[in-house]
Amino acid sequence: FMKQCISEYNLQNIGRLVIGQNGIMSTPAVSCVIRKIKAIGGIILTASHNPGGPNGDFGIKFNISSGGPAPEGITDKIFQISKSLQEYHICPELKVDLSIIGKQTFEVDTFKPFTVEIVDSVESYAEMLRGIFDFAALKELLSGPNHINVRLDAMHGVVGPYVKKIVCEELGSPANSAVNCVPSEDFGGHHPDPNLIYAADLVNTMKGGEYDFGAAFDGDGDRNMVLGKHGFFVNPSDSVAVIGANITSIPYFQKTGVKGLARSMPTSGALDNVAKALKMPLYETPTGWKFFGNLMDAGKLSLCGEESFGTGSDHIREKDGLWAVLAWLSILATRKQSVEDIMKDHWQKFGRNFFTRYDYEEVDSDAANKMIDHLQTTMSDKAFLGQKFSSEDKTYQVEKADNFEYTDPVDGSVSKGQGLRIIFSDGSRIIFRLSGTGSAGATIRLYIDSYEKDPQKIYQDPQVMLAPLVDIALRISQLQEKTGRTAPTVIT
Repeated sequence: FMKQCISEYNLQNIGRLVIGQNGIMSTPAVSCVIRKIKAIGGIILTASHNPGGPNGDFGIKFNISSGGPAPEGITDKIFQISKSLQEYHICPELKVDLSIIGKQTFEVDTFKPFTVEIVDSVESYAEMLRGIFDFAALKELLSGPNHINVRLDAMHGVVGPYVKKIVCEELGSPANSAVNCVPSEDFGGHHPDPNLIYAADLVNTMKGGEYDFGAAFDGDGDRNMVLGKHGFFVNPSDSVAVIGANITSIPYFQKTGVKGLARSMPTSGALDNVAKALKMPLYETPTGWKFFGNLMDAGKLSLCGEESFGTGSDHIREKDGLWAVLAWLSILATRKQSVEDIMKDHWQKFGRNFFTRYDYEEVDSDAANKMIDHLQTTMSDKAFLGQKFSSEDKTYQVEKADNFEYTDPVDGSVSKGQGLRIIFSDGSRIIFRLSGTGSAGATIRLYIDSYEKDPQKIYQDPQVMLAPLVDIALRISQLQEKTGRTAPTVIT
């Protein structure tokens, strides 16, 4: 298998493995190291933001030489090769001490010599961040005379040592400002997904008012959730928009300039408003970081984000949780305002995209597919365009209905069937996506996005503001009737 994969790269002499100390390295750090040492790729063993451990999830992910996730062309080839495997060879006598930093050399039949290099898991990544942010300003913010109090929850994922070394030891935040920082193979028995549901302990702590800024990270360190004092929640769609609007607070972008902004299709249009105001290119892509990576490699993209708590830039080719948190802290240091005030000023200037996501989990796969088929049939009827739907005191008229299709502006590749979209004349959107049709059933994701610029309405509760659109979405799709599911998980 390895020989066949190697031949795909036309490389016959892979004789060096680089591994993080104790086998621990965050996904963003892997991307960083691949790029730094010019590796041909990297393998990440991860549960991502899912429950881990013997009874949880476990995945194998391959990143290419750019540091980003392998595109489908490569993963498809790997899959085809896997179907023809007759045997594979292992080296049970090859014992590597993952705790000792340095090079260990072995004599292996296939590769002579075969070198395994154990590296400090944090240092290369920390060095990269020092070149992106103003660490002196961040140190003043976190440990100076007028410092703010922060609470960072690593959720027993891989990012704990990074938070401890960079935020606590180097930037001076007190050691007790970072919690759950010891990585655990089952994440302490918890679900390491940084959202209001699974990071409830952090939310409740923030509500007490002791801390000015809070953040949580997922299992492999690429996702993040940002909170302000008293638990003020920053929607991920708003988070990337605020970073975009304040991008000159980050020295890296002062040097590189801003090439473009991008978001995944289900993510709210908050970033679009920033791009329009600042006259920057805006790309709307399918869900999946590889689409952003293509744009970055072509020099078209600097900052991007997804509604699923992923934010990043072209410094690497993965989303980056700690980078996003330092970006927010840089904005706080520059503006000298609270998270809530920064967010409210942003809405006053750009308007607000009210956004919510409902997950209907473990739905019977057949029922889920039938519901999607019904919805597609409804949307494809010519009479659907122009149709008006009313709920409470709101009326919406259908302007566009499609299954999102993306043509990559770099390589011309086309990605079809990326999500059903109903777009109304006022720009409001209803989006349905189906995922996870495995043994545990399917997940139906419903996204609602609606723009409001009336200063009297922009501070309202999103669930109240979006209730009419949620009602319309459920009526059009007949989701509850066709799946028997009435109680979704409200993610944002």
